[in-house]
Amino acid sequence: MNARLPLRHCVEHHFATHDGVSLFYLHWPAATPEAKRGAIVMFHRGHEHAGRMAHLVDELDLPEFEFFAWDARGHGRSPGVRGYSPGVGTSVRDIQTFVTHLAATHGARTEDVFVIAQSLGAVMVAAWVHDYAPPIRGMTLASPAFEVKLYVPLARPGIRLMTALRGNFFVNSYVDARLLTHDADRIASFNSDPLISRAISANMLLGLHAAGRRIVDDAAAITVPTQLLVSGKDWVVREQPQRLFFERLSSPVKELQRLPGFFHDTLGERDRAPVVAEMRRFVDAVFMAGVAPLDVRDADRRGITFEESKRLAAPLPAWSPRAWYWAITRAVLKLAAPFSDGLETGHATGFDSGSTLDLVYRNDPRGAGPIGRAIDKTYLRSIGWRGIRQRKKHVEELLLSAMQQVRARGLPVRLIDIAAGHGRYVLDAVAQAPTPPDAVLLRDYGERNVQAGTALVAERGLQSLVRFVEGDAFDRAGLAAVTPAPTVAVVSGLYELFGDNARVAASLGGLADAMPAGGCLVYTCQPWHPQLELIARALTSHRGGQAWVMRRRSQLEMDQLVAAAGFRKVDQRIDEWGIFTVALAVRVDA
Repeated sequence: MNARLPLRHCVEHHFATHDGVSLFYLHWPAATPEAKRGAIVMFHRGHEHAGRMAHLVDELDLPEFEFFAWDARGHGRSPGVRGYSPGVGTSVRDIQTFVTHLAATHGARTEDVFVIAQSLGAVMVAAWVHDYAPPIRGMTLASPAFEVKLYVPLARPGIRLMTALRGNFFVNSYVDARLLTHDADRIASFNSDPLISRAISANMLLGLHAAGRRIVDDAAAITVPTQLLVSGKDWVVREQPQRLFFERLSSPVKELQRLPGFFHDTLGERDRAPVVAEMRRFVDAVFMAGVAPLDVRDADRRGITFEESKRLAAPLPAWSPRAWYWAITRAVLKLAAPFSDGLETGHATGFDSGSTLDLVYRNDPRGAGPIGRAIDKTYLRSIGWRGIRQRKKHVEELLLSAMQQVRARGLPVRLIDIAAGHGRYVLDAVAQAPTPPDAVLLRDYGERNVQAGTALVAERGLQSLVRFVEGDAFDRAGLAAVTPAPTVAVVSGLYELFGDNARVAASLGGLADAMPAGGCLVYTCQPWHPQLELIARALTSHRGGQAWVMRRRSQLEMDQLVAAAGFRKVDQRIDEWGIFTVALAVRVDA
């Protein structure tokens, strides 16, 4: 390392998260600002704070890079109950807000950001890269805590049970500092640091475990250059999920280094100098290589989600126990349908139909007597339908933002939904708008939906503002010819039902042809779903009672399709479970 370099100057800052919480962070400007290459953003492990990562700034000896490190909410000098966040999704969104802030305030372009994260911080960074598909240059993940070792038997089921009975509570870390590192100074500073808290809330402990499993299972969606550091004698987290994560990564540039004898505090170990040198080499390599993002727009013809959808579409052998299980499941749902409004509507119109979604949005359990209402309540509380209702909220939120942005650019606000179902979420967003749009055009391919949507428009007295017509969402020429030209478009829940990217590209192209520069597009995506097999084996679609088989799209795949049509993504939301995303993009100059 270059001993002649002085210790890097550090500046303290705060930034406001999406929900108004002011989080603390440190900034080390580049020591050679005239030759600045990029930004390195560091995320600490659980219980700790930015100061515990600060030693890396000088040890990495990268003077042409500026460094940043935050205190996550509930940690260090950031506010909040110690060890608590409303959820993993909230903390992951904090990362997105932080990186957006760094670009706006410090000029640290996301394309020039390299991330270093450790333990629980590494899990949240991996979730961020998976869920938001940021175009960062690369990342080093040190001992990611995809699965924490809980030495008490049945600890997680016990925590879930206690949470259900008494609400959220806090668990104190059992780990002695001597099991984190062999570095005597790090041990002493850990034990004396007043900013370290051993508490973690039960909701975060369980949420991080669920997020870790999800990200390991679907690591193929990640294409960012990745360096994975695995401690060989880690008393805190398990190694096998780390290896599975690495094997499943689609990153064309990836490397794994197992560090024999290292404890969990990988980046704070006594003999870390060679490891830091390897990190420096990796950072240099990915910046010298330039930006060449992997094009995944052919994922509808090859790859993980293509093979997954093929398996789900294939009938199971008649002698298979799984075939019997799903046959029994279908029979039970059929038998229960007359008692439950939700099941009856699903079987009659398709579980992916506009009628079903409108029923899910209303979330009003109905059925034949108390038993029917209980069945309907259970049906409406399924994880997929909860995600759909959260998606509706996010669509409305970003629609309001889109209308405000378009109006601020001096454009008329003419809103179009190309597959509106009954149009409830659009009408709800319009009702919340401080200034109503100039015109609203709702389209849907199904006559039943157009009739129901027209009735809903009349019920709300919006006939003078809203038109509802039949239209094909995949007809590029038809969309391009819409007049007057729309300036805000929304496509919610449509592309998820069709795995063919050529159809999606045609639809997006039609919208791009119709819209002026500065117009906004709100679009949804389903990068993951925990009930794909249930949906494919037991539920039917609106297409003539066929099996409802969906092909997932990674957020990167969806964003690339949107970008290829002529839009630039500027904002995004995702539910706590990682199922549905809603994004906002702006039409760029042709």
